Amino acid sequence: MEPTVEPAGPDAAPTTPAEPVGSLAPALLAEGELTVRGQIQDASNAVLYCTVALDGRSAACVYKPVRGERPLWDFPDGTLAQREVAAYEVSRACGWDLIPTTVLRDGPYGTGMVQEWIAPPGDGDVVPELLALVAEDEPAPGWKAVGPAEIGAGRTALLVHADHPRLRRLAVLDAVINNGDRKGGHLLPGAGGAFFAIDHGVTFNAADKLRTLLWGWAGEPLTDEALTVLRGVRTELADGAPLGARLAELITDAELAALRARVDGLLSSGRHPEPSGEWPAIPWPPV
Repeated sequence: MEPTVEPAGPDAAPTTPAEPVGSLAPALLAEGELTVRGQIQDASNAVLYCTVALDGRSAACVYKPVRGERPLWDFPDGTLAQREVAAYEVSRACGWDLIPTTVLRDGPYGTGMVQEWIAPPGDGDVVPELLALVAEDEPAPGWKAVGPAEIGAGRTALLVHADHPRLRRLAVLDAVINNGDRKGGHLLPGAGGAFFAIDHGVTFNAADKLRTLLWGWAGEPLTDEALTVLRGVRTELADGAPLGARLAELITDAELAALRARVDGLLSSGRHPEPSGEWPAIPWPPV
């Protein structure tokens, strides 16, 4: 029997508080009773808004069943759901908590990815400004230039992103996981001025696929923090190490080898990657 899908709304929200936003316990998502409340429109693949409940605790989450995925010619192996979980595992290994808690589990429509829901900021919450279009030729202090952008009627503006430490960490993470689709709409503001990154199904390809709006640090030296984190990730990716073993369940051997090579490459160069010039470096549409 197919589950009844109810419209999402305030009445569907969980009634019990959980951990701080972005750090929901994996056990609640993996083992709790999953109830579909509605479907998120305008997504290219099936995205369902749900609640999950376990031992008197509940939380809102997103459920993306594998059966709702559209095939991608350049990602013939694995699933979007597996790559989403793999991206979370790497983010967690970095210790940066950039990606909401994400698990792979069975649900009402079969196996899929289940991820903590990041609620929109409320009135009075600080919302960080991360991306902007400006008329000037150079970015203002606190901003990094990405490049010119067409804004219609033959006019262009300069696309910039914030020179924000959390955003810089995300640029490093995206280079590690080979994110082919880092759009502005994939950055969700959270409480207290934080933000979280979502939609990581187009990652871990063995071929270089990096497409992002976060090119502002291209060619610049990596921070000492990033280098320390990357050394730790390299150790955890070794054969028999926990992260390497977990990712071997989620991505192919070739993709895992390419991941290790990217980490080694970043450590060897000590710099943020630059666009190769062999394909569009910015995803389309960029939002």
